[in-house]
Amino acid sequence: MASKRSSRSKSDETGASQVALHAPKSYVGKPTDYTSHGITDNDIFLLPGSDYQLIGVLTAIAMAVRLFRIYQPSSVVFDEVHFGGFASKYIKGKFFMDVHPPLAKLLITLAGWLAGFNGDFDFKDIGKDYLEPGVPYVAMRLLPALMGVMTVPAMFLTLKAAGCRTMTAAMGACFIIFENGLLTQSRLILLDSPLIVFTAFTALAWTCFTNQHEQGPPRAFDPSWWFWLAATGIGLGATVSVKWVGLFTIAWVGSLTILQMWVLLGDTRTVTPRLWFKHLFARAFCLIGIPVAFYMALFAIHFVCLVNPGDGDGFMSSEFQATLNTKSMHDVPVDVAFGSRVSIRHHNTQGGYLHSHNHMYPTGSKQQQITLYPHKDENNVWLLENQTQPEGLDGQTISGSKAWDKLSPTMIQDGAVLRLYHITTDRRLHSHDVRPPVTEAEWQNEISAYGYEGFEGDANDLFRVEIIKSMCDGAEAKTRLRTIQTKFKLVHLMTGCSLFSHKVKLPDWAFEQQEVTCAKQGTLPNSIWYVEQNEHPMLGADAEKVNYRSPGFLGKFWELQKVMWTTNAGLVESHAWDSRPPSWPILRRGINFWGKDHRQIYLIGNPVIWWSSTLGIAVYIAFKGLSVLRWQRGYKDYENVSFKRFDYEIGMSVLGWFFHYFPFFLMARQLFLHHYLPALYFAIMALCQIYDFVTNRINGIGMKERPFIGLGGIVAFLTLSIVAFTMYAPLAYGNPWTQESCKRVKLFDTWDWDCNTFHTELSQYSILGSSAPTGEKTSVKVVSPPADVKVERKISSGDGVVTSQASAAESILSQEEKIEYRDQDGNLLNEEQVKALEGKVSFSTRYETRTRVVDAEGRELADGSAGAEGFGPPHPDVDREPETMSDRSDSSGRGSPATVSPEEDLLKEKSVENAKLGTPRPASEGHEATK
Repeated sequence: MASKRSSRSKSDETGASQVALHAPKSYVGKPTDYTSHGITDNDIFLLPGSDYQLIGVLTAIAMAVRLFRIYQPSSVVFDEVHFGGFASKYIKGKFFMDVHPPLAKLLITLAGWLAGFNGDFDFKDIGKDYLEPGVPYVAMRLLPALMGVMTVPAMFLTLKAAGCRTMTAAMGACFIIFENGLLTQSRLILLDSPLIVFTAFTALAWTCFTNQHEQGPPRAFDPSWWFWLAATGIGLGATVSVKWVGLFTIAWVGSLTILQMWVLLGDTRTVTPRLWFKHLFARAFCLIGIPVAFYMALFAIHFVCLVNPGDGDGFMSSEFQATLNTKSMHDVPVDVAFGSRVSIRHHNTQGGYLHSHNHMYPTGSKQQQITLYPHKDENNVWLLENQTQPEGLDGQTISGSKAWDKLSPTMIQDGAVLRLYHITTDRRLHSHDVRPPVTEAEWQNEISAYGYEGFEGDANDLFRVEIIKSMCDGAEAKTRLRTIQTKFKLVHLMTGCSLFSHKVKLPDWAFEQQEVTCAKQGTLPNSIWYVEQNEHPMLGADAEKVNYRSPGFLGKFWELQKVMWTTNAGLVESHAWDSRPPSWPILRRGINFWGKDHRQIYLIGNPVIWWSSTLGIAVYIAFKGLSVLRWQRGYKDYENVSFKRFDYEIGMSVLGWFFHYFPFFLMARQLFLHHYLPALYFAIMALCQIYDFVTNRINGIGMKERPFIGLGGIVAFLTLSIVAFTMYAPLAYGNPWTQESCKRVKLFDTWDWDCNTFHTELSQYSILGSSAPTGEKTSVKVVSPPADVKVERKISSGDGVVTSQASAAESILSQEEKIEYRDQDGNLLNEEQVKALEGKVSFSTRYETRTRVVDAEGRELADGSAGAEGFGPPHPDVDREPETMSDRSDSSGRGSPATVSPEEDLLKEKSVENAKLGTPRPASEGHEATK
């Protein structure tokens, strides 16, 4: 009997030790070192098996929700125009400029390349079909979708690492699954899903590291401590390598790191100065060194991939462009003489070369246009003439622009007066006291090209060279004009104004090239020019040559960062779907992504989850304000362990929300609802932590003793969330919807999707090529066709197709007259909306002809021609062309001579103009609604 009792005792001890293995270790007594009071060991590697099984179930549900009908729509949606286009450019190696770092774009490119994408599809237009050219768009969408799926276990594990119970962690994971905004963003070729998953990973790693740190000196510098600290650094590097929003994540981690170091500094008992610096250097290496190295490594890969010229190189300096294939320049003579044929480049705006073409200004002097053009072209070539013609050996004046070709070169010195002769049009650079056609300021004069072949010119053609010595490279470049090395102004002799350019585009009549004027008070950088190409018949092969200096990786990296920052800050124009930060937490409006065939994709959040998370933030802010007041009045609330842990743990999540939300208030640029999604992630975390404290960790309110109440609340909460998710799911998936269902859930007028886009009955979606949207009031005239007109129509029946001619007895809906008012997105406007807009906007008229056929019973037969086209606007956080950039890349290279005639140049620029009409434009152009 004794042996049996002994056996039972050993068994009980074994069971107790197994339970202890999975129970979090708690530090109950008040610590004497920097160990946090009330902290528990929440190591996510020691979770019970049931938690991992639950993670598997939640991940499977997330995968089903995210991947459901991911093939629809089978056309380009929203910013797939840009981010899919970037994948094409990566595969082709064509340089582009985007305001976002390259990590997510490289991953999308990798997914497409592995699926067989060769880069031939250009993603040029919203609504462009994927199926016919065989684009593996599903594989490319799978990458952000799977990243959206991974956000679900990340939320679960983060809440567990923060000390929440399993059901609360599952509730947080379900909120991520059924949040409509997160779903919409993760099903398309966009950057937000990678951004959020890396933000979530960083939050998980930092929460785990914080838990290790708070357990005090025994855990410092052990393998788990180092692992989570290094993982946080990798997460920070990945997050900031997707979007610069990652800087907000760095600020969040950085502020909490400063707090940790402050606490360590106060522990004089166990933390020596030497140990404190060891903590400091460990954090500096992992939280600064690793992210910086990660970020720079991604740009190294970026530069390796993009080795050919593309439509983004116009943003970059000449030195940068010279590193691209075919853009490198041959060595050119360094000394510039009278008679040299030169191309002159603007120093400050990267707008391009001083350019003229055989087109006149429509106003002002109506003389020939002068612009900046970003590509190498024969119309960029100018011959530098002295103010007087040279004399030959016989003392006779040599006339003509080529008078210097056989004379010993005379170098152009500082202060020299010259004329610029445009070779292809036989006109000279000219200025006079006439206002420019666009910038009509008093201090600006028009710059034009004036004259004809054989014309000797006049005094308004004279410009004085003023070398800016502080910007020149080398002593000789400060005294005379030298290619690349000398930076100079061209001052008009008669009026004293300086040749000037700024980031102002000329209208369509100048092909949207950059404006050039003569400014009397122009800023110095915008008045600076330099010679890039230079040749003279009398400068032989042995003449001193010059070329651009290679900037190296660090030079290219730093220049690209500055261009990205400048371009990003320049996105300040209004946009049809932009919104401001105060409206985001209350979900005031969304973004129209796509519309076609009576379906629509519109980014809108799940109102139950969205508003609840905002309420959670408000609850903590109220709690913090009250606790500070009570602390000032001498109350000892912070001696209560639960009170202290509530303040710190939830405060950490609310601080993450703050850093990912409030910086947007400081930005003047275009902003959209999706900018709030990282902050939403932290708000959901805070909401779940508050719920867990109230139902499980705070004594005295009765919830902890009655766990069924907390469980019932979770069930009710998730039920409401799933119901709301289902109600708005058609807008996320682009599914069929009815007008009645749409109007029933459209709670506010600011939720501005158009319910008239949808059919009145779901059964109407089964008809292929359905006709115009139902519910329209039209006047219809039914006529019989003339005897000599044959109307052919095809009627689909089963697997067969019958083609027949319409007889005169058949009713043909052949005439239809109506007036519709639609906004720039194709949304139908009612009479009240039109009346409200009168006087505020301009209306343009478009005529459409539609043919509809009805059978003998008067039933309308589909002809496949209809479909509500309401494409959503492209996004501003994407590749934008420089102000003078046309939709054409320079593949000719600077070193090769241009052979384009003026007529060909005109045709080329005209084709550029026509080509740009159908392309999505940056959202910075406020009049564009389809961006």
